[in-house]
Amino acid sequence: MSSIRQRPSTKPNPDGDLPQVKSNGHHSVDKTDTKSPKTIVLVLLGSVLISLVLVSYRSSTKTLPESYALCSHEEDGIYTVDGEDSRVQCLVVHQAQVFDRGSLDDVKLRWKNAVKRGQVTDASSANLEIRFINPGSIVVPGLSDSHAHILEYGSSRQLPLEGAKSVEAAVGLVHQYIKANPDFLQDKSKFVEGWGWDHTSWPKAEWPTAADLEADPLFSGRPVVLQSKDGHALWVSTKVLEAMGPLPEFVEGGVIVRNEAGKATGVFLDNAQDLVIRPAPTEKDLIRRFSFAVQDAVANGLTSVHDAGFSPKSLAFFKRQADEGNMPIRVYGMTFFDENAEYWGNQTDKLVHDGTGRLAARSVKIFADGALRSGGAALYEPYTDNPETNGFMRLSEELLNSIIPKFLSDGWQVNVHAIGDRANGIVLDAFEVALKGVNVSALRPRLEHAQILTEADMARIGKLGVIASVQPTHAISDMWYAQDRLGPERVKGLYAFRSIIDHGGRITLGSDFPVEDMNPLSGFYAAVTRVSPRGESPHGPGGWFPDQRLTRTEALRGMTIDPAYASFTETKLGSLEPGKRADFVVLSQDIMVVAENKILDTKVLATVIDGRPAYGEI
Repeated sequence: MSSIRQRPSTKPNPDGDLPQVKSNGHHSVDKTDTKSPKTIVLVLLGSVLISLVLVSYRSSTKTLPESYALCSHEEDGIYTVDGEDSRVQCLVVHQAQVFDRGSLDDVKLRWKNAVKRGQVTDASSANLEIRFINPGSIVVPGLSDSHAHILEYGSSRQLPLEGAKSVEAAVGLVHQYIKANPDFLQDKSKFVEGWGWDHTSWPKAEWPTAADLEADPLFSGRPVVLQSKDGHALWVSTKVLEAMGPLPEFVEGGVIVRNEAGKATGVFLDNAQDLVIRPAPTEKDLIRRFSFAVQDAVANGLTSVHDAGFSPKSLAFFKRQADEGNMPIRVYGMTFFDENAEYWGNQTDKLVHDGTGRLAARSVKIFADGALRSGGAALYEPYTDNPETNGFMRLSEELLNSIIPKFLSDGWQVNVHAIGDRANGIVLDAFEVALKGVNVSALRPRLEHAQILTEADMARIGKLGVIASVQPTHAISDMWYAQDRLGPERVKGLYAFRSIIDHGGRITLGSDFPVEDMNPLSGFYAAVTRVSPRGESPHGPGGWFPDQRLTRTEALRGMTIDPAYASFTETKLGSLEPGKRADFVVLSQDIMVVAENKILDTKVLATVIDGRPAYGEI
């Protein structure tokens, strides 16, 4: 970008990705001493807090045998999502795996024969216990979110600002939070952090300022850092601004919002967020955030989450939880690439498993550009509603062409955040060169978001074997402003899921929570309807660009077997087939046939991981 001033966007659009905090001298990458008595106490406390997630498991499985059959009253109430998308009546679980499936009579007979042949040696399992789901309910494989942010979600739950429909309302929510917490009242130096403000939903649709916070005397001299809903902007108080000292005139890949006099107003976009001084989260903070996230995940039917950006500190935290057995869900981590640090792809060990474990980290997360909402998505042509800019690349084309081949050659899956058509084109150029003569199925590179694509690049995705990791709920959030932002022709390449598939591409579905709703059924609904939860769209009740809708089968596969493939675990996860892990979800109604306007009424009755309920009962 040629200017560090940024005109605010003017339409609702909670889209994008969450930039990672880099080590820049102000942010501690990992200052937690895991051997200190204080940390040991916190870790033990974390074990207690996180174990509360499994209360329903412990209470509901006291009488659940190691082996059992879960059956539907109907003959086809269990969706296996195998190669034929077959449906069966019963699922047999044995030693945390799917042992068999089929009709009730058939699985009973095969179980009896297995016992006779000695395939089942547990005496208590000689007589297979049969359990039935409620009439009308169904079983699907464990649901996965291919792009999310676990600890950030937990952080967003502590001081949520999303409901504020004006800058005054947002300030009011922070005021209430401070007043309700004695620690803040007693110590004005304590940082107040919140999440979720969305200036595009406010009457004036203008960036907030530090002065807006200072208008409330309670904020005077108090450090306040508030993250935007899409994670691409920080709004800070005067105290924080003062502590930052002199600011640079230009930030590569970022924006310092300034007034007409050139003075910073208190909002920092994309890479400029790294300038903000704030304390690193403590072990207690991380435990609290993780506990919030995993409790909500299992309640929403998620058995696996792809975390789109581990920092060194968060990766170390997740490793500790895995070592302590405190991982209620499976987590596939992408390790954040910091262009200011040394290249680590040939020095860092990968955490790899075949789907039987709870934590893996074998991919790298790279940011190519910013977000469409904040004007940071890199476009070939200027924004239609802001012709002064065509966005910006957060990393240079030269750097992308250098590091992508390096990580691929060192065996890392490379997952690149790319929103704008120019960013996607540049990344695909790098992939095209790096993938020549290699087995792409062994590397499985991904475009995270792949929001705006030219038709030629849609075809390249299929040709190269690159996975498009997309978020359907972004589409129904952004559809209200998209044409104003991109124009009537370019907008046709935005969230064009059907076109990607028709050009031979492979997709996997996620939510980008906390940017969007964690509930995977919200993504399912958005993918198959292209309308808001109220049944509306700019193109009417038939959906926004309805020709881009997915079928229900494609949507279900997009949150089960496709995420498994995208995380190298399709041999053990993603479908209900013998030999795979017994991860599945019981839903209150059949989302594959119920009326579209009833999909979001569906309840999660049970979430089962390794054959044991992590939420609900069976």
